Amino acid sequence: MDLPVVNHKDYFAKIGDDHKFPINKFGELANYLIEKKIVKKFHNPYPCSDETLKRAHSEKYIKNIKDKTLDQNTIKKIGFPLVDSVVQRSLVATGGTVLASKLAIKYGVACNTAGGSHHANFDGGAGYCVFNDVAVAAQYLLDRGLAGRILIVDLDVHQGNGNADIFKDNRNVFTFSMHSKSNYPAKKSISDLDVELEDNLEDVQYIKILKFYLNQLNQENFDYVFYIAGVDIHFNDRLGKLKISDEGIRKRDEIVTENFFSKGIPICGVLGGGYNKDFEKLVELHSFLHQSCAKLL
Repeated sequence: MDLPVVNHKDYFAKIGDDHKFPINKFGELANYLIEKKIVKKFHNPYPCSDETLKRAHSEKYIKNIKDKTLDQNTIKKIGFPLVDSVVQRSLVATGGTVLASKLAIKYGVACNTAGGSHHANFDGGAGYCVFNDVAVAAQYLLDRGLAGRILIVDLDVHQGNGNADIFKDNRNVFTFSMHSKSNYPAKKSISDLDVELEDNLEDVQYIKILKFYLNQLNQENFDYVFYIAGVDIHFNDRLGKLKISDEGIRKRDEIVTENFFSKGIPICGVLGGGYNKDFEKLVELHSFLHQSCAKLL
């Protein structure tokens, strides 16, 4: 069986060729997955509806994004220009994670070629994150009775502070963030399980720590997992402070996906961050998530 993967041409937005965020990676990743025969075809998402968005974001914030009336401070905090293509991208990428979350229930595993916008909280965006797609999708599954106890495994180099904030009073969602201690955001939120890593951590220690905490999580009774597979833990990443190799990232993705899939727990994989100095390498690293998931099927 082929791995169900969600993708849309609108994952690309016009933010300027000199922007620090590598927006071209979404389209190039899709091309890479097709060329390498990891995926034959994609599932196309629709823009996320206001009704679904407002379960994780304030109506005022949603309206300000869609009307492009957000104040300049918040726009600066997000880091993207508030133009039509950015608004469309944010809605479609969020819809993409919602679709992938449903496909994971049907097939056991599914991925988006975007997503993991984990810095956005209820009232606003930050750190290249407009809407928190995983929070939106998690709440969507809970509202419809499609999941009962959800685990968010966030292995981006930056803390998933948005998810921690949104679900701080929700006992049906458990947030696990394993990230660089000294990296963005400067002020961390309180996740259910927070693991702060020292700078320059390498493969062996990283994998050892990951396995330790996965064993702890395996004692819990989760029936659904979102996996934010940020590749900004790579040694050549512009915004990362860890020293994980290509093979370390591949091994990480295989360990996480196999761990939950083997227990019959649906897993939805999303991209997370990646700002590698080598663009072609960045695309390849992001593909490890999809390769790992495809192996399971």
